[in-house]
Amino acid sequence: MNTIDLIVLNFEEVRRQSIKLWTAIPKERMDWRPDSEAMSCKEMIRHVLEAEFLYHQILLKHMNEPSEESANPYESKTFTTAAEELEFAKPFRTKFLTFIKSLNETDLTNIKIDRSDVGYVRELGDMLLRIAYHESVHTGQLLDYLRTAEVERPFIWD
Repeated sequence: MNTIDLIVLNFEEVRRQSIKLWTAIPKERMDWRPDSEAMSCKEMIRHVLEAEFLYHQILLKHMNEPSEESANPYESKTFTTAAEELEFAKPFRTKFLTFIKSLNETDLTNIKIDRSDVGYVRELGDMLLRIAYHESVHTGQLLDYLRTAEVERPFIWD
């Protein structure tokens, strides 16, 4: 297994665990939040899916590849259920994973993603791992939400 395969595997595993969690949140708890300044459960799911789309656009832009998307499709989409949200995100996810699979090993270190506008410049490989980590962090947050709300949590550590 090469580095690209491992990165894709990491993205797939993180998403598999997220889906187990997201689809286990009871419908009546989707608007729950631990305090008035926090995201709700459904807002956090949207945030993760939208962020992946936006990160992909950033990577395409910094690699001088044209983006097929002219606007953020999430801005006009109303959240309904986790399953419907995942279905909506599916084509964007497929494009993102196809993009990663199109990379070669040298791209991971030779391509720099300049986000000095927010304080960093990263190698592409580093950036990809951070994108997956972003979703992992929010998975942990949602597990804590469910614990705090006294909702049964799915076992995602199989």
